[in-house]
Amino acid sequence: CDIILPATATAGSATDAEVPAFIEFIVKDLPDNQLPIRGGLMWLNSESNRRFDKIFAECNDTQQIEIIDDVAYPDDDGEKPELAPGIKFFDKIRGLVVTGYYTSKIGLEDLGYKGNTPNVWDGVPQDVLDKHGMKYDEDWMPKFVDQSKREVQAEWDEEMNLIT
Repeated sequence: CDIILPATATAGSATDAEVPAFIEFIVKDLPDNQLPIRGGLMWLNSESNRRFDKIFAECNDTQQIEIIDDVAYPDDDGEKPELAPGIKFFDKIRGLVVTGYYTSKIGLEDLGYKGNTPNVWDGVPQDVLDKHGMKYDEDWMPKFVDQSKREVQAEWDEEMNLIT
């Protein structure tokens, strides 16, 4: 996960965002993911054993990146069909890592996402109402929220009667 989304100067890594736990949850919650993920991890270890005589987790950073670069940025000419399972796995795991990261608190902060914020809506613009031959019922207009008082906080007395 951290190969795909490492920590930066401004944001934590995929592991910091608990992406491995997210992936574990998704794989348990959606069993159709179990075979592709397990198969992909087996492929990764098999490829690592073939190249370096050790499983992927025991490889150094350079060795891990060598394998990941081959499946993350495959040649379009299809000269290495033996990488096809790894390419398919990496595509799936990259999607899970990015989804897990950017739906976490760390990922949302990295995006600068502040969530839903209230705004002022004055209704359908008059030109649109006119175009469709519609208008607001004048009896209802005074009952709508007065946007000029939008920032005024309501106050109640001890019996819960609205004061302002």
